[in-house]
Amino acid sequence: MSSPGASLARMGALVGKELRQLRRDRITFAMIIGIPALQLILFGFAINFDVRHLPAAVVDLAGTSASRELVQSLANTQVLTIVDQVATPQALEQLLYEGKIRVGILVPEDFERRRLDSSRPIAQLLVDGTDPVLLGIANQLANIPLQSTTNVRRVAPVIAVRNYFNPEGRSPVNTVPGLIGVILTLTMVLFTAIAIVRERERGNIEFLIATPVRPAELMIAKIIPYIGIGLTQVSLVLWLGDVLFAVPIEGALIDVYVATFVFIATSLAVGLVISTLADTQFQAVQMTLFLLLPSILISGFVFPFEGMPRIVQIIAEGLPITHFIRIIKAIMLRGADLAMVAHSLWVLAAIGAAAMTIATLRFRKRID
Repeated sequence: MSSPGASLARMGALVGKELRQLRRDRITFAMIIGIPALQLILFGFAINFDVRHLPAAVVDLAGTSASRELVQSLANTQVLTIVDQVATPQALEQLLYEGKIRVGILVPEDFERRRLDSSRPIAQLLVDGTDPVLLGIANQLANIPLQSTTNVRRVAPVIAVRNYFNPEGRSPVNTVPGLIGVILTLTMVLFTAIAIVRERERGNIEFLIATPVRPAELMIAKIIPYIGIGLTQVSLVLWLGDVLFAVPIEGALIDVYVATFVFIATSLAVGLVISTLADTQFQAVQMTLFLLLPSILISGFVFPFEGMPRIVQIIAEGLPITHFIRIIKAIMLRGADLAMVAHSLWVLAAIGAAAMTIATLRFRKRID
């Protein structure tokens, strides 16, 4: 039997070996430091329910000093930023459908009479209801104290709120389209993140060295099988969303699949970049999870994009899921077509092309 001292010495040697391996494994060490630091920064700094500067437009059919005071009072809250003024309610609704504004302010022609009538609201807020948080903020604005109404004992709210695109205020209507992006980010990035690493660990990369296959051909061949898997996942989510939660698809179904195809290809390309950076499959999984965390938190899926600091918004613009969530919500909930989301679609495609180029340049047909 060995003495307790000898046993402790052997365990101490093994602990030392493990610590040396961790020190040499730079990616794992970065994950140890990076994941808690990223969580702290995102939750403590970036995530903010105190939303400010929502883009808004105005239709002032009354054109009186009191109506202008109302609009100015709403702007002074800094929750809204007036970016446009249009002549008709139809034009205001069109800006909402195009996604150019999140809130519309409609002041009716009989505004002055409404000020003295406690049974009717004096104006309306037209709200993009695809984000329930924005709807809650609009309801707070609807009861803003105004000097012009302080002497009237009101029964109706000061301002009425009209919920567009989600009139029932159901959370699944907002959540399911975003979940498509989260599910695809996790699965598609993870599938290709381990692709090259798996070939290296199994020794299959040696066979590729002896073939005339070019790096670009290998990268493309790696992602093609997974595109069909991704589209199958999307079909399943759309079907379950309809059967279980009655989530609508206001736009064309073909537009949903075209946008999803671009996002799947981009996510797979990002996964290939990770695959060229990681030395082991475990590292590839770690890096995928490191990407998934900000993809959920700062893409607009969970927290309002407008509530984040500008620097965080800039970082979020580099994430494929940020643009996909904008596209899929616009098509499914607002009935937008591809022309209306063309800018976000092109940005998404550009991120995918850049990721594929980086992955191709980083790949080397050698064992080391």
